[in-house]
Amino acid sequence: MNGWPIPIEQSVITYLAFTAIIIARYFAIVWPIHWALWKKTPKRARRLSKREPTAATIRNEITLSVLSAFIYALPAAIVVEMWKAGGTALYSGWPQSVWGWLYLPFSIMVYLIVQDSWFYFTHRLMHHRRLFKWTHAGHHRSVQPTPWASFSFDPIEAVSSAWLLPVMALFVPLHIAMALFLLMLMTINAVFNHAGWEVYPERWIRGWWGRHIITASHHNLHHTKFKGNYGLYFRFWDKLCETDIGVD
Repeated sequence: MNGWPIPIEQSVITYLAFTAIIIARYFAIVWPIHWALWKKTPKRARRLSKREPTAATIRNEITLSVLSAFIYALPAAIVVEMWKAGGTALYSGWPQSVWGWLYLPFSIMVYLIVQDSWFYFTHRLMHHRRLFKWTHAGHHRSVQPTPWASFSFDPIEAVSSAWLLPVMALFVPLHIAMALFLLMLMTINAVFNHAGWEVYPERWIRGWWGRHIITASHHNLHHTKFKGNYGLYFRFWDKLCETDIGVD
């Protein structure tokens, strides 16, 4: 297989660079959103949290998020080094056909659906009483989450999800621009779903969007009730497996 062997020295540099980028991205995106929601009290967003976030809660969210960055950076760095050596399904350049252009959004949906499915079943498994303490309890210290909780995974949980998209990138073709778009979409989605505020209009939440897509209103119930609403992007698996808690 192309892409092997990977130069160790370069891989270490790439790994450290990715770790720094992930941490920097986390603070660059989360801080202004947290400030805009919790310090400025926006008029068009609806508050979901019943209490103000404590300093201890935010410290826990930041600590776990920084630790998660070191875990997520490793498979990402390995895949980037393999991509540079021609050993992945990542590609660049403008599409040369209509199918090539149509494949761009199609590939995004494939990655989102696979990630959502993996997340649902691993997330639900981690809520088992024998596993919860070791895999997911740290994240749920945020009974009322803030944007800082968007990346606050326990180490085992981070390991369980960090490898998925990099491994997919070895086999499922994905344009490098779509990979960057996917990473940004994942980040924004996670931040807003943990914001403690609903930023989408009420008519969206009560309409088609809210019936099928997970928003802060839906995910906040998972944190306050500690069960149900296990999905990441879509409510499909929650509804199919009867774990969906609807928004009142």
